Amino acid sequence: MSHTTPRSGRMVLRPIPPVPAVGFPLPPCAPPVGAGVTLERWLELWMERDIEPFRADTTVSGYSSIIRKHIVPALGRVRLSDLSPQLVNGYYQWLSDEKGLSPNTIRKHHILLHTALKSAFRQGVVPLNPIQRATPPRPTEPEAVYYTPARLARLLQAVDGTSLEVPVRLACFLGLRRGELLGLRWRDVDLQSGQLSVRWVRTAAGARVVEKPPKTAGSCRTLSIAALGELLELLRALRTQRRQEGLPCSPDDFLLLGMDGRPIRPSALSSSLAAFVREHRLPPITFHGLRHTFASMANSARVPMYQISRAMGHASPGITQRIYTHLFDQTHGEVLAAVANVVKADSTSLTSA
Repeated sequence: MSHTTPRSGRMVLRPIPPVPAVGFPLPPCAPPVGAGVTLERWLELWMERDIEPFRADTTVSGYSSIIRKHIVPALGRVRLSDLSPQLVNGYYQWLSDEKGLSPNTIRKHHILLHTALKSAFRQGVVPLNPIQRATPPRPTEPEAVYYTPARLARLLQAVDGTSLEVPVRLACFLGLRRGELLGLRWRDVDLQSGQLSVRWVRTAAGARVVEKPPKTAGSCRTLSIAALGELLELLRALRTQRRQEGLPCSPDDFLLLGMDGRPIRPSALSSSLAAFVREHRLPPITFHGLRHTFASMANSARVPMYQISRAMGHASPGITQRIYTHLFDQTHGEVLAAVANVVKADSTSLTSA
């Protein structure tokens, strides 16, 4: 920086301060990144700076899997400056045609790329976000697979006295998610007052199993099981059996344990149910399908939507309605039939008159 003295007219050079004079410590500056960097390198930086320090382990694991298995092999060597909407659309088509991914799964890739390139745009690395002009496939609503009351009765009869009896009954009578089942500890169950609290979930993050709070505040809930006498007796019998066999049964121990007395892995619980229904020649069902079964039975019993939503731990009744639209819409047939009967009755009375 130069400055001219008014008297002598001589130019005096003054050094430019390296950093602004502020009253707080400045964060470390990351080396600048240009649009010539490859997409692979940018995603590495983005994961390191924006995702890993702030997101849940399950999110980090899911993003890492998408990047490693699909994005890097297909687009990793492309420079950010060369990444175009047409190129990204081709990637989406490749995922559909060659990899056989569903539209909803491809949209997860789109969201990841859009978020990563939005960060690059905000930091001035690229002049615009090319993903914003790409066209991902339209989302589709997956059909909820659930059991009819007759099939559920067959399943409950089959699991009676097996290691699957407790998780199956909790799933279909309380609508619990698989991770919520696995996160239950004995301190979460009050067998005297008949209350069960959902506070934690256990889920897979890649090869690891992590325990964390539920995703939303609405998923943290306390359910009354006082009226479910058989379920209460089943839980009491389980606790008594654990104590007699010397298995972990303190307030901090998990309800669901494997044959070795250790907490069950999520994949192992799912595999056990899949193998069990095959062995007993029942239609395929998952624990999430048993949750859908709970919703179906609650709707058939004319339980108000607000109460179904609260019991299932959804953030709002609108979410419940959206997820189970095709299932809940079946009740419209009864409404239409009732209206038709009224019209028919009125028409009959007019004719006879």
